[in-house]
Amino acid sequence: MATLAHKTIAEAREGLRYGAFSARELLEACATRCTTSQHNAFLTFCLEEAQKAAEEADRHWKKGAPRGLEGIPLAIKDAFCTKGIRTTAGSRILEKFIPPYESTVTQKLREAGALFLGKTNMDEFAMGSSNITSAFGPVVNPWKKASCSAPLTPGGSSGGSAAAVAAHLCLGAMGTDTGGSIRQPAAFCGITGLKPTYGRCSRWGIVPLASSLDQAGPMTKTVRDAAILLEVISGYDPKDSTSAAVEVPPFEKEIGASVQGWRIGLPKEYALEGLAQEVRDLWERGACWLREAGAEIVEVTLPSTPYALPAYYIVNPAEASSNLARFDGVRYTTRVAAEGLLDLYEKSRTEGFGAEVKRRILIGTYVLSAGHYEAYYLKARKTQALIRQEFLDAFKQVDLLLTPTVPTGPFALEEVPHDPVTMYLNDVLTVTVNLAGLPAISVPAGLTAEETPLGLQLIAPPFQEGRLFRAAAVLEDCAQFPYWKEEA
Repeated sequence: MATLAHKTIAEAREGLRYGAFSARELLEACATRCTTSQHNAFLTFCLEEAQKAAEEADRHWKKGAPRGLEGIPLAIKDAFCTKGIRTTAGSRILEKFIPPYESTVTQKLREAGALFLGKTNMDEFAMGSSNITSAFGPVVNPWKKASCSAPLTPGGSSGGSAAAVAAHLCLGAMGTDTGGSIRQPAAFCGITGLKPTYGRCSRWGIVPLASSLDQAGPMTKTVRDAAILLEVISGYDPKDSTSAAVEVPPFEKEIGASVQGWRIGLPKEYALEGLAQEVRDLWERGACWLREAGAEIVEVTLPSTPYALPAYYIVNPAEASSNLARFDGVRYTTRVAAEGLLDLYEKSRTEGFGAEVKRRILIGTYVLSAGHYEAYYLKARKTQALIRQEFLDAFKQVDLLLTPTVPTGPFALEEVPHDPVTMYLNDVLTVTVNLAGLPAISVPAGLTAEETPLGLQLIAPPFQEGRLFRAAAVLEDCAQFPYWKEEA
């Protein structure tokens, strides 16, 4: 049975405006589902604080002076530092860390009147594509296969945020995307996930993985909701040296606008070996929908695509090894009893970090070391530059690119590959966007034969998120994806 928690952000905004329900009632509907959920989507709740914020939101509505997200309940990925609220990044080493400051993105949300239900589970330090690397247990996808009830992965690393939205525990959530960590779980959980242009949203106050690739973004039930949230969290931030001083357009106005006369590119290199046939079929169906909407479909080539994944898994661990050096057991991290400083470093990091984090630290340290820097890291950076230029060249011919989001549908947690290289292949269709610093959106567009979600990905030139919203809304209207499905 549908409740207030099943509403979209746009619908809730209208209901609050006309007094159909209060912010407090909306919060209670979400909180009830949160506290009874079996998905392990949240690591920390902050419901008491949310209740006080809901009362303030109701006062704003009564005065006729609501802010942009007044009274809207959201979930926040545990990579965002939140003042006075525990922030773990899914790691045991930060299990007791309570930040004395607020990330820029969450501060913008608070100032817009949003309510925070809590912090969502994630792969440790955002390293993973299945949410099984979290030190606090895996997240369970709200969807199930038709043939069995085995729990499915929600994808990662923003799997907790994706599951929370799909299970109607919140109306929207924040995620971070370093190589597909918003888009891949969005596809697996049947929701919309947007990775903005690098620099569109501030990274200040986000626990970093790879600083040149990380970007915050919204995870929502609809394309319109993603536009609403992006407009709030975007903008220049002097505290972030990579923040771009570009105008923030009214993204929501793009919803419903025509794509007549647009050229949509299909990169032939994305027709990878191992791409499930039902994913190929959905890709063709998405192209047909856009063609029927008046767009021209053309084939384009991005020849360096096969080198993207190897380059990504050099750049990512290299930057991660540098960023994670700050977690040493001395300052804001879990400290283990030891004899001497070096022993403290060794024991704290050994016990505090999980296997995947240790693996990437080792790889990153190796590729940055003397004698290997030029052979690995420098070549990866050159490949990254080449990939970006190929995208920019393609956008001289087309307005957008259309691709699948992931090679397959979600798999059972018990089927998660133990071989890390096999696991990394889940990112093969998404990492190119991060390497090139481009915006991309995943839209739920179909179901597998097992009745689990599949997504389509749209990629745009830098700072052209408006194009994404316009075309994504077309796909959404054509797909009529059943995100209201109660089991989800």
